[in-house]
Amino acid sequence: MTELQRLFLAYDQHHAAGRPCALATVVEVVGSAYRRPGARMLVTEDGELTGAISGGCLEGDARQRARRALAKGEPALVTYDTRDEDDPRHGLGPGCQGVVRILIEPLDFHDIQNPLEILRDFARHPAPAVLATVFETDASGLKAAVGQRVLLADTGVVRGTPLLAAPLAEAARATLAQGQSRVLDLATDAGPVRALLEVLTPPLRLVVYGAGNDAQPLVHLAASLGWHIVVVDGRPNLATPARFPEAAAVRLVPVRELEAATPDPQAYHVLLSHNYAYDLAALQTLLASPAPYIGLLGPRLKAQRLLDELSDAPATQVAQLQQRLHSPIGLDLGSETPEEIALAIVAEIQARHSGRQGRPLRERAGTVHKPAVSA
Repeated sequence: MTELQRLFLAYDQHHAAGRPCALATVVEVVGSAYRRPGARMLVTEDGELTGAISGGCLEGDARQRARRALAKGEPALVTYDTRDEDDPRHGLGPGCQGVVRILIEPLDFHDIQNPLEILRDFARHPAPAVLATVFETDASGLKAAVGQRVLLADTGVVRGTPLLAAPLAEAARATLAQGQSRVLDLATDAGPVRALLEVLTPPLRLVVYGAGNDAQPLVHLAASLGWHIVVVDGRPNLATPARFPEAAAVRLVPVRELEAATPDPQAYHVLLSHNYAYDLAALQTLLASPAPYIGLLGPRLKAQRLLDELSDAPATQVAQLQQRLHSPIGLDLGSETPEEIALAIVAEIQARHSGRQGRPLRERAGTVHKPAVSA
């Protein structure tokens, strides 16, 4: 379950119980911080928390401020400067060394434009999108207000505050093309605003070929990260939902049907079948696919033999397959058990998805996080 899904679940439970709640959102970070813009936390009137906006240092004060916002019925923008050793609100001293701005908003369960309902709209149609959130306006009394939002999907569909839709959507399109969240100062017909333009991406999709016992810890670990997982196998005694309750789908696909299948072009594919013919059929279906990652369990000799079997395929397709093929699969973690191997595979996929090399962070030049761009 993703963090967003956990927020939806808690939000629906609070709604059903008639329990007022507020949403705290990290909207801007300058310097270093544990969470990045877009991190969210739900706070009930009695102080129950779901999600996190920091490593635990800001939650206590944010809880109190959220309860005050609920009592007043008004949003609040709070700035935490963790560089200040004398600030008693977080007790970090020189810990994170950054400035974090948190937008706290009471939620109206009956307002279809409240932030969680807008995010739910994104989750129902998982495709890249940008959520523009106004968190600062001037004091001129114009119509722009803190908390107004615009959601722009990659299909061009816009949802949110009509008055701000045009200028925010224009900036959101540029942000979507850039693929990096940023904070912008924008001039609008409703007055100048400062907004977080947050890039929203759907869960990573993973297809696992093979439903053996070693696939179970892989699916379990990947599911804990909120990934959308499909398990494919030709053995009816193994390819069952009961064995993979966390998978979105478990498909019984014999090898002959696999050869004619059309793979998900956006998914990451892992071959764990322990069956040469099944692995070959999977590679044949993936030849013409732009799938970004193909991982193969087994020694290099097996991988080379499989590639040799594809010698009749177009040379360009085979060359592209070799570039995407990770075999032996996984990062070099010294893994031996199925659980350790699952960790190595998931770590390699996460690194590949994030454009990282999977090296120790202490060897990384520059910041740990990719910072949101401010302008």
